[in-house]
Amino acid sequence: MYCLELAGDEDAFAACEAATAASAVEIVAPGVATARGIAADRVRNLAYTHAASELVATTAADIDAAELALEAATVDRAGSIAVRARDIRSQTGCSTRTAERRLGSVLVDRGFSVDLDDPDHELRVLFSEGEVDGEKRDVCLLGWLAAESKRDYGDRRPTDRPFFQPGSMAPLDARALVNIAGAGPDTRVVDPMCGTGGLLLEAALVGSSVLGVDAQWKMTRGSRENLTALVGDANFEIVHGDATALPVVDDSADAVVFDAPYGRQSKVARHELADLVGGALAEARRIADRAVVVADRPWEKEARNAEWTVDHRFERRVHGTLVRHVHVLSG
Repeated sequence: MYCLELAGDEDAFAACEAATAASAVEIVAPGVATARGIAADRVRNLAYTHAASELVATTAADIDAAELALEAATVDRAGSIAVRARDIRSQTGCSTRTAERRLGSVLVDRGFSVDLDDPDHELRVLFSEGEVDGEKRDVCLLGWLAAESKRDYGDRRPTDRPFFQPGSMAPLDARALVNIAGAGPDTRVVDPMCGTGGLLLEAALVGSSVLGVDAQWKMTRGSRENLTALVGDANFEIVHGDATALPVVDDSADAVVFDAPYGRQSKVARHELADLVGGALAEARRIADRAVVVADRPWEKEARNAEWTVDHRFERRVHGTLVRHVHVLSG
């Protein structure tokens, strides 16, 4: 078993992404989940999971209980250690410094040496308290660090790219969406409304070959410029085209992911927007059996009309007046 340190404050969304890198993911308390198994290389690419650790023990969110659990646990490793404790969302009131000192002493007594800079092993201690699905949870998870995600999203801020347009999606969110769509090595991902290429960029960085389509020439030029600058010789193609009539043969993509035009920002009339999104969903279904669609409103009816199954729909608040609706679809 493994424990997962979730990022952000929307655990269901984080767990959905984590399920692309772990099996049997279950939220056990705010900000923490367990999993039966993990793919370490995929954990490193997750946006909304900080780390995965091999589970040692589960106790109440209490330092005394955590200390007793570690004393009783079987430890099948040797060498230097560091103990890192977190009070998830600062809800339990546990002193992380005290927890690190006391649990570190337990391990020193068992023959480990302490190395805070470059340890052979790192023990993660996660305290969490709060409600999950209306049920009170109070837990401490202890685990040996197995994999951490690479937090390099600040290096790809949309405003720092060669081509930028207002409203571009943050790299952290784009990474989560392409992960949920199934991006990775030996996959082909298509974005039929690629804009500045942010989703394509993140899919390419995790190993997918990508195809971007956009109806505006300036977007295709700008998207191509961004991908050339940031992923170099990665396998990508950007073409000018119509999302409702994609220049792609049937069943030739593993996933489709796109950020649909937002009604209040788009010059497209309301009925035309519905036709555009509905047509794009139908084309996505023609070429792939998995999709993730982001919009400023639910498009579940249109998705079902296009013969998609709506597995999840998450509502993610961006700011006071904008909520993104994330539709996770399967064929």
